[in-house]
Amino acid sequence: MAAPRGDFVLDDGTGPVLLISAGIGVTPVLSMLHELATRRSTRDIWWLHGARGPREHPFAAEVHALLASLPHGHEHVFYSAATPPEGHRRHAAAGRLSKDKLAALGLPAGASAYVCGPASFMTDIQHALTAIGIDPARIHTELFGALPSINPGLAGQTHRPPHQPPGPPGSGPLVTFARSGISTPFANDRRSLLDLADACDVPTRWSCRSGVCHTCVTPLLSGEVRYRPAPLEPPAEGQVLVCCAQPATDIVLDM
Repeated sequence: MAAPRGDFVLDDGTGPVLLISAGIGVTPVLSMLHELATRRSTRDIWWLHGARGPREHPFAAEVHALLASLPHGHEHVFYSAATPPEGHRRHAAAGRLSKDKLAALGLPAGASAYVCGPASFMTDIQHALTAIGIDPARIHTELFGALPSINPGLAGQTHRPPHQPPGPPGSGPLVTFARSGISTPFANDRRSLLDLADACDVPTRWSCRSGVCHTCVTPLLSGEVRYRPAPLEPPAEGQVLVCCAQPATDIVLDM
């Protein structure tokens, strides 16, 4: 067991908030709704949730009560497999939460969105939010479930040989993947060394992407890194968890 971790947390701003979930992915956004209710927030709060039907809709009464306590709360629920009577309950509509249905809601373009649910759901919602004018930098996601592990290791074969990342070069410290023969500046918009390695098709090992499992531990041949988020347990001296590390100086990795 460990303390809560990660960066899927509610901001302290005053702008509109979109809390969007599917299935039991409701759990982390429900905690945000509780926080907003505790603060007696006057923010414009939109609650959008997808479920199969009312009998598979967790926390429905709790959410409705919390939203009723907020002066600017909006509730929209979508039942993908409900019977006609079930699909037309108050605050519920039949069908899946889709791009067209999002567009019809008139969501505020300056909102911050927090999205949690299955991977395909989050991908669709991210595209839909971007299409209606939500700034991608304001769209935050938390996967409910496990990402597939990618564990080719240093000896594994890649479909493409390692290469420079696409797009303009970064302006940060120089990162060298020694075994792959790639040196490239770290871009400020990349979240981690693992993200950079993926962009370069450098073979990697990873599973959790949050500094918990240590699958991605890699020898650090030179330089210094910083962590965000901080790993649950730090790696041994001379090693780095590339899934949650960024370069603090020019570095050389044994990968």
